[in-house]
Amino acid sequence: MRVETFRQKPAQPITRDYIYEFSSVASLYEYNPWSETSDRERAEWLDREARPQADRDELVRTLLAYNEQIGNGAAAASHIEALRDRNTLVVTGGQQAGLFTGPLLVMFKAITVINEARQASERLGRKVIPLFWIAGEDHDLDEVNHTFVLNETLAAQKIKLGAGPDKKSSVSQWSVPPEAWEDALSQLEQVLMNTEFKPELMERIRAITSASDTLTEQFARTMAWLFGEFGLVLIDSDDPQLRKLEADMFQSIVRRQGELDDTLLRAKGRLEDRGYKAQVELQPGQAHLFVYHEGERLLLGRQGERFTDRKGAASFTEQELLELAEHTPERLSNNVMTRPLMQDYLFPVLSVVLGPSEIAYWGLLREAFGLFGLKMPILVPRYEFTLLEGTIQKQMNKFGLQFEDVVLRLDEKQEQWLAAQGSIQVEELFAEAKTKFAELYAPVVASVAGINPGLGKLGETNRQKIVEQIEFLEAKAAEGFRAQHESALRHWERIRMSVLPGGKPQERVYNVFQYVVKYGGGWLRELAGTPLDRDGSHHIVYF
Repeated sequence: MRVETFRQKPAQPITRDYIYEFSSVASLYEYNPWSETSDRERAEWLDREARPQADRDELVRTLLAYNEQIGNGAAAASHIEALRDRNTLVVTGGQQAGLFTGPLLVMFKAITVINEARQASERLGRKVIPLFWIAGEDHDLDEVNHTFVLNETLAAQKIKLGAGPDKKSSVSQWSVPPEAWEDALSQLEQVLMNTEFKPELMERIRAITSASDTLTEQFARTMAWLFGEFGLVLIDSDDPQLRKLEADMFQSIVRRQGELDDTLLRAKGRLEDRGYKAQVELQPGQAHLFVYHEGERLLLGRQGERFTDRKGAASFTEQELLELAEHTPERLSNNVMTRPLMQDYLFPVLSVVLGPSEIAYWGLLREAFGLFGLKMPILVPRYEFTLLEGTIQKQMNKFGLQFEDVVLRLDEKQEQWLAAQGSIQVEELFAEAKTKFAELYAPVVASVAGINPGLGKLGETNRQKIVEQIEFLEAKAAEGFRAQHESALRHWERIRMSVLPGGKPQERVYNVFQYVVKYGGGWLRELAGTPLDRDGSHHIVYF
């Protein structure tokens, strides 16, 4: 396995500027990720005892209990214990709990967290641990109940958990029926290639699902198996014990909700004044908190003096919401805007690993951090990878394709190849024949129509039949051409579906086990141990 770098700018304008022209967006973020002094500046700020923070000893106990529950290893426990030392810092990143871990980008985010923690520890000369924040409080099951694997017919086959909760509850609070697990496992087993690695892989995945009550637990156990040796600490944002540690911060958010709302709306205005588009929908009156009410996770907003959901199913005064935060904080839940604040309150976050869209919406949050006596941490772009298998490399070489050709101009290159095989010339010949026939036959139809209008109609019918026969031969010629080059065209399609399935980056579609079943898990561990720069580059992994 070797890794090469490919410079590809993000689609989001603000993220593109963050990576390549940071000075143009510096006022929206707290630290310059490319500055050699940012790590030490952030560490010095975190060393201040006066900053708002959760009880460290209780945090350690909560992390130890959760990681033991999901079967995480000794390396993670050691990292958690290290948090008792006030000198220890954290690099974090997170994702929703997807079926069988979801798309590859989840793996790559975890790898970035592990690498960034290791490198930051070396730069600072102090302990920095990797932590993965599982967004188990999210309730959009349709985003996480499936994954994709490339099948033998060159289609991205969807593997789906065919069940769901009766109410709009969080993923962490939905108990998956055993038959739903078994059905999803059967789908996965059928689509994965039969290799020497498959029996052991399926045995491991089955053991994980049989021990997992929820999708979040399945995700956490799988991540612990894949990255436990690197000491990756895991936490579920919907863990009731974690919620108890969040009580004070929830109360602060409730008390200052109006200020937070105003702060975010001002940030949105500043963003739009610079020509950027806010990645999060913000409207006046949002509370930026959810509440669990009668089994459902409901988004709260302000209506006059009360906090209520859109349908009015739940309603609270500010005092009632404060009492909820103090006595039953597990009934509250963060939204996309308050989750970063809560994360910074819970952990001594040196840096947070984010994807392109996340970097974009964090551009709204600098002033919000300050409102609660916090500071936005360093934002590190997650590693982006494309995995190029040996067969794909050979096919690319056969057609003279570079990686840049595949991701930027594959259709153009395929058309050029087809033209070189003679298909375009044949198309041009048929087009020319139809044009010349129309020119020659038009006067004939006009002439016979002058003799008898009925003959003119017959002539037009005759013309259409002749054109149909020409087009019939043209279609047969195209079929013959494709049959002649069927094998090569399948190679083109395999390249496309391997690298850009459905026009999307591979890492946003395919599941990691598609590659583990072929190559084992060594490449994943090797990537986790490979030092890479935090420069926002895309990396090509050659198997």
